[in-house]
Amino acid sequence: MRILITHCNFPAQFRHIAAYLGRNPKNEVVFATKNPRPEWNIPGVGKVAFQPVENRAESLHPLSLGVDESVRHGAGLLDTCRQLKAKGFNPDVILGHSGWGQTMYLKDVFPDAPLVNYFEWYYNAAGPETRLDHREKNDTDLAMLRMRNTPILHDLVSCSAGVTPTAFQQTQFPSEFKAKIHQIHDGIDTRYFAPDPNISIQNLQLPGIDLTGCTELLTYCARGLEPYRGFPQFYQALPAILYARPSCHVLIVGEDRACYSPKLTDGRTYKQEMIKRVRVDESRVHFVDPLPYGLYKKVLQASTAHAYLTWPFVLSWSMLEAMSCECLIVGSDTEPVQEVLQDGQNGLLTSFTDPDKIAKSMIQALEHAPDLQHIRKAARRTIQNKYDLAICLPKQIKLLTSLL
Repeated sequence: MRILITHCNFPAQFRHIAAYLGRNPKNEVVFATKNPRPEWNIPGVGKVAFQPVENRAESLHPLSLGVDESVRHGAGLLDTCRQLKAKGFNPDVILGHSGWGQTMYLKDVFPDAPLVNYFEWYYNAAGPETRLDHREKNDTDLAMLRMRNTPILHDLVSCSAGVTPTAFQQTQFPSEFKAKIHQIHDGIDTRYFAPDPNISIQNLQLPGIDLTGCTELLTYCARGLEPYRGFPQFYQALPAILYARPSCHVLIVGEDRACYSPKLTDGRTYKQEMIKRVRVDESRVHFVDPLPYGLYKKVLQASTAHAYLTWPFVLSWSMLEAMSCECLIVGSDTEPVQEVLQDGQNGLLTSFTDPDKIAKSMIQALEHAPDLQHIRKAARRTIQNKYDLAICLPKQIKLLTSLL
C-alpha cells in the first residue's frame, strides 16, 4: 500500500500511525511536511518538504489574509505532489491534517485516492470558545472567524472521511458533515507514559533547576504559556499556593509563546506580563523550555499535583499523558476536560477563570495528595480503557484500509 501523509509539522498527530505503517515493508509511506525536522526520522517513512508559494499580491483585503495563506500552502503542496506523481508515486490513500490549507488540492492531483482528513477544530461564533470571555464581538470579528473555516470546509467537502480526537471537538462541526467525521483519539502510549516508583522529586535532575528543600512539586505543562491554556490565571494563583505550602516548588514546562491566543499588542509575551504583574518566590518557581520525552515523562512521574487548565478548545495530549502517569490532575471545569475528568473520581475540577479558586483547589490537592492514590489509579485506568494507543491505532488503521 502507498500512503501519503501530510502535516505542516513532522510528525505531530501522525507520529504513531506513521511509525506503524512504516514498519510494514509492503508499504511505501511518504510524509509531506513544511517542517521536516532532519534530526528525527521514522523508520520506513520517507519525508518530502513543501513550502507555501510566494505571496505576489500587492495588497489583500483583511478578510482574505487567512484564505490567501491557505491557498499558498495548498499550492505549495500541489507542486510537491506533482513532482511525486512524475516520479511514479500515486498514493492508494491520503491522510492529511486540515486547517492550514495544504490538503485543499490533493484530490485534484490524486483524484482516485481516498482522502482522510484530521479535523481539530471548527470555528463557531456561537460556540463555547467565543462565549467564554463574554467579550462583545463586532461583525468584523465574526467575519474573520468565519473565514478561518475556509480551508476546513474545502476539506470537509472533498474528503472521503474525517477523524477528530474527542467528542467535544466533534460537536463543533456543522451537522451537515458530522456523519463523515469519526471520533478516534490519536492514542496514548500507556506503556511509555506509566508511573515509575523509582522517580521522585529528590532524584529529578533538570538542567539549571534547583529543587533543594522541595517536598511537593506542582507541575504545569503546555506548548505555549498563554491564556488558552490558563497560564495567566495559574500564575496569579501561585503566591497563595506558595504561601500555604512552604516546601512546594512549581515547575512550568512550555515555550514562551502564544500558540492559539492573540498576541499582546505591545510585543511582550504572557510570561513577561505575568512576571511583571505578579510577585512570587522566584527560587521556588521554575520555568523550563519544552523537554525531550524522557525528561518530560520524569517530570510527570515526580509530580505531586499537576495543573491542566484550558479554554473550551482542543484537548492537549499532555493531560492524557499525565493521567497515564498517574498524576493527580487538577483540571479546569471546561468542556474538553469535563469529557475526560470526573471530579473526585479520576481527577479534581477547578475554575478556569478565577485564580483564587484555582489556588484553593491546588492547595487542597497538595495537602491531601497522600490520601488520593485512588484518584491517581483511576486516572490511569481511564486512559487505558478509552485512550490507549492499543485501542485507538487499530481504529485508525481500520478506517484507512476500509477506504481502499
